[in-house]
Amino acid sequence: MTGPRFTPLVNSLPATVPFVGPEALERARGRPFAARLGANESLFGPPPVAVEAMAKAAAELWQYGDPESWDLRAELANIHAVGMENIVMGSGIDGLLGSLVRLCVAPGDAVVTSLGGYPTLNYHVAGYGGVIHTVPFRGDHEDCDALIAKAAEVEAKLVYLANPDNPMGTWHDAAKVQAMIEAVPDGTLLILDEAYLEFAPQGTAPAVNPDDPRVIRMRTFSKAYGMAGARIGYALGAAPVIAEFAKVRNHFGVSRASQAGALAALGATAWLAETKAKVAAGRDRLAGIARANQMTAIRSATNFVTMDCGKDGEFARAVLAALADLDIFVRMPFVAPGDRCIRVSAGPEREMALFEAALPQALKTAHTKA
Repeated sequence: MTGPRFTPLVNSLPATVPFVGPEALERARGRPFAARLGANESLFGPPPVAVEAMAKAAAELWQYGDPESWDLRAELANIHAVGMENIVMGSGIDGLLGSLVRLCVAPGDAVVTSLGGYPTLNYHVAGYGGVIHTVPFRGDHEDCDALIAKAAEVEAKLVYLANPDNPMGTWHDAAKVQAMIEAVPDGTLLILDEAYLEFAPQGTAPAVNPDDPRVIRMRTFSKAYGMAGARIGYALGAAPVIAEFAKVRNHFGVSRASQAGALAALGATAWLAETKAKVAAGRDRLAGIARANQMTAIRSATNFVTMDCGKDGEFARAVLAALADLDIFVRMPFVAPGDRCIRVSAGPEREMALFEAALPQALKTAHTKA
């Protein structure tokens, strides 16, 4: 008896998990974390009106979600002053990245990203047989010029920039990003991941040009709107580019409840402003904790703060492990020199106080092991 006949590509790939979830870590360690500060989630939760809308939609879950996400796309089109044909919904940015890679990347095709940047893109590219080319960060920022130069060199199908960036939290201003768009080589599409844009200063994002086929912008409800578990995001782009998603996307991939929650969240403008203020205060709190422990907090335009532990990756990993032993879940960048850091989500005072109390002991433990 034989099993399924997987493709040669699949047979050549290792099993990969871009992120080990905190739930898996809790199962392995046999107890829960006291503070969940490592997944860049919003610890301030979703807008109450979104929760209410999703609860109401729960009674209607016998129905499939609208495959066109019509009402939600109409509202987003109004907000961004674009046509509905310029917007496609998906199961978070991760799902949209998977569809886009499927559309653009054949075996052997080149994709350019930053070394140590968001790893889910690399996961999708490997899954379709593409080849990842990387350039290093420069001064803890993604290097726009180097990304474009590498894209031209390897004739990349896609080039990826997260602005603001994950995992460092840094950002480029709108003029720099627009210059990158203008420099995109012929035949290359820039993926501009703006998952954290709501937390960034004014002037971070260039104006949306719905007719520009050189760039596709991705947004999410996972971060500022606190709906990571709902899995809903959207892409903004030129109509001919967006239309291609209909060929490959999961048309029922965004649930009815998620659509209802996202639509309600868009109207919660006062709540969003309050949440952004809380995140900003949380970043300041984390920066102060870092300073008190002789660490450097990298200035952030996200809902997390990346802290330089002052040594190398081995030391930072020891700090991370010691924090986990103290029931504090944080993460760290994967690649040197960023792996000298740990990355901590901003949150309410309870979680900040737990981290503040645990960090000195974790550093002491790491120094002992160094």
